[in-house]
Amino acid sequence: MARALTAGMEQQVTADALRPFIAIELDFDDFTSRAWTGYGQIEIDGETYFGFGTLISIGGVQETAENKATGISLQVSGVPQENVSAALRADYQGNPCRLYLGALNINDNSVISDPYLLFRGRVDTVGLDFSGEQASIQLTVESRLIDFERAANRRYTPNDQNLDFPNDRGFEFVSQIQEQAITWGVGVE
Repeated sequence: MARALTAGMEQQVTADALRPFIAIELDFDDFTSRAWTGYGQIEIDGETYFGFGTLISIGGVQETAENKATGISLQVSGVPQENVSAALRADYQGNPCRLYLGALNINDNSVISDPYLLFRGRVDTVGLDFSGEQASIQLTVESRLIDFERAANRRYTPNDQNLDFPNDRGFEFVSQIQEQAITWGVGVE
């Protein structure tokens, strides 16, 4: 196969019947949120994922042969209003997000070992939509390749250099040498 699937996942993908799921893992400063597109709880690599069933909507995952930034959109519906305030307070931008493609065993509903990492990126924006007693939260997640498309907001100043190298004094002299006349090859005509 084209992907590095475990033997168990490869067997499930090629079987006559398949029970696939998507699992989402979002890292925040104080906690990690884990959800999956089924009902109840499942365990993946010792971590518990809570089922949101059809309340989770995932936009298409694109794959290209080029080194190109891609993104996905996620939506969680039916969020109680008391949980919305926590979403508004959370520092989400730039936090890691991972999507896994997994499968459940047809016979006993256990998770087939090592779900496939489908997408990895960082949260870009979060939007809220209120309707009555509940809300929906929309997330856009960008691939890390998006950083190549952003302009670097760095300057050649002593303050900027000290962010990375506190003891480096090299940029203190940049303003002095800008108008400096330098003579090369003295005595050569």
